[in-house]
This record gives sequence, C-alpha cells and structure tokens, in this order.
Amino acid sequence: QVQLVESGGGLVQPGGSLRLSCVASRSVSSIDTMAWYRQTSGRERELVASSTGGRTDYADSVKGRFTISRDNAKNSVNLQMNSLKPEDTAVYYCNAGLRAYRDGRWERDDYWGQGTQVTVSS
Repeated sequence: QVQLVESGGGLVQPGGSLRLSCVASRSVSSIDTMAWYRQTSGRERELVASSTGGRTDYADSVKGRFTISRDNAKNSVNLQMNSLKPEDTAVYYCNAGLRAYRDGRWERDDYWGQGTQVTVSS
C-alpha cells in the first residue's frame, strides 16, 4: 500500500505559478505510475499529468505549462504549474498506480491523496 500527502495548493493570480508536492510512504522509484488529477464541482476527475518509467504525459489543456517530476531522494512527485489560468482552478489529487499480478492477470491498484485546492483568480 501507499499513503500520499499533497501540499502546495493555494490562491494565485492568473499568469502565476504554483508547485504541488506529493510525498509517498514508499520510494517513488518503486511505483509504476505517479500522476496528478484534478476535479471541479459537478465534473469527473480528469488526468492532468502522469509519469510512468521514463515517460511523461500531459492533458492537452496543460501541455507546455505544467511539468511533472519525480524526486527519488524525497520520495515525492511534483507538479510545477506555470502560466496558470482561471480554468485550472480545481482540487488536485496525487495518484499512485501499482501493478499487481493476481489470478493469472495484471491488475492496477490505485492510491489517492486527500487533495489540495488550487484557485486561480484575480
């Protein structure tokens, strides 16, 4: 299992920057996928950025503005968010995905942090 604790959310003006951090209870190098999702009221949780092996992927809406990175020394995954827009306002959740082989097939176990609020407003 993995426990995740996020930090770094807050209020920022449009065009500003924030850095979210997620500390894991185990080495992030041992976790298959680390990702950030976000959710606004009345909408489904959406994938913002993910890191699997040496590959990173981003939602089209954040490409060129957000950067996900792992810090193995600190057992953390970070999300650097630049050029923030009001539509980036959401609760951001850290996610850890672990592959497990059960009953003859691979499955994915997902673990979530408690979420951190990001508000982009003037």
